[in-house]
Amino acid sequence: MPDDEVAVAIDDVAVDPGDLTAVTTGTTSVDVVPALAGAGYRSAGRHDTSPYGALLAADGARLRRERVTTDTGSHVAIVADGESAVVPAEVPETAESLTADRLIDLNRTTRPAPQGGMNRLLYEATFHLVNLGDSAKVRAHKEMSERIRRRFEGGARFVPVLTRKGGVGKTTVTALLGMALADARDDRIIAIDANPDRGTLAERVDRQTRETVRDVVAKASSIGGYTDFSRFVSRDETRLDILASDTDPTLSEAFDDNDYNVVAGLAARYYSLVLTDCGTGIVHSVMRATLQRADSIVIVSGGSVDEARLASETLTWLEANGYGELVRNAVVAINLATQGTHLVKVDEIEAHFQSRVREIVRIPYDPQLAAGSVVNWSDLRPVTQHSARELAALVVEGLPVERGH
Repeated sequence: MPDDEVAVAIDDVAVDPGDLTAVTTGTTSVDVVPALAGAGYRSAGRHDTSPYGALLAADGARLRRERVTTDTGSHVAIVADGESAVVPAEVPETAESLTADRLIDLNRTTRPAPQGGMNRLLYEATFHLVNLGDSAKVRAHKEMSERIRRRFEGGARFVPVLTRKGGVGKTTVTALLGMALADARDDRIIAIDANPDRGTLAERVDRQTRETVRDVVAKASSIGGYTDFSRFVSRDETRLDILASDTDPTLSEAFDDNDYNVVAGLAARYYSLVLTDCGTGIVHSVMRATLQRADSIVIVSGGSVDEARLASETLTWLEANGYGELVRNAVVAINLATQGTHLVKVDEIEAHFQSRVREIVRIPYDPQLAAGSVVNWSDLRPVTQHSARELAALVVEGLPVERGH
């Protein structure tokens, strides 16, 4: 052996493989995984015969890790430097984990054509060779749509729209919220006019039927499916279904909490989201039934001093009557189209409600809304649509994903 190798050659070096006893009993197999097998350490089925092999193996015994699997495969025991620990075994993936985003490698041929602005123009001008993806505006729109499309399990979700004062745009906000939800989601959305004093929610869409909540109550026993129920509702361009209130003032007071429960129970069978236009005031019997089913609430405030105060007093009444959790999870919609809005500090109104509820949304003035007639979603100003979609996203985010949570 050359002199320069004698100094480092080690004969008869005892290798202590360490304690391979796993803390988990009932083991059936041992898989030895050398920490640095590629760096000259001893590996299964191989033996390093070089002069350095024994030295490296002796040091490697201290670092070696062994993995021992139990009979059930539920735990793994790790042995390192004479110490052991038990960690959970890897959980198998479900089929839902195989998403398109994970599996598809986006390139020029698989990336969808861009939408909006210069990105689309460049895509067409270069014969689809340059694909920069969607514009920032389109991406933001799609992200908000995904928020609105959040899925639920375990039945319908109920969202009442409340106010203590008439003329602040409660019915308009109900219609806007329903349209924004129906336009983005692919399940069924319904808005019920539960105003005991003749509501006007159905006048916000082109009515296709003269049926009302009273007719649903009277014919409830004959409703056996969605096709039967759909005869009582009007549907707009966004696929929002609206169930009208009584139009005869001599019958309007007859619609009480028991009647509402009949209508709401049927709606829960066929719809994922049920909005309720509760009418003016909060002490009538329908309000009690509505709040008992509520998963979240929307409070509508105008932009004047007295309108803001009445909206705040609505929250106080709810807290005093056992609905504090609904108040903390509420969304306040401030309608900027009401009289006096231009005279007050809307920022101060927002600051007040931020101390009491989860979110606040401003609904801007829109000539189509101000007319108080049929609302066509596609004809609304973009800023109005954006505000309605923001309201929808915030409402959806406050709803429980699973019933009972």
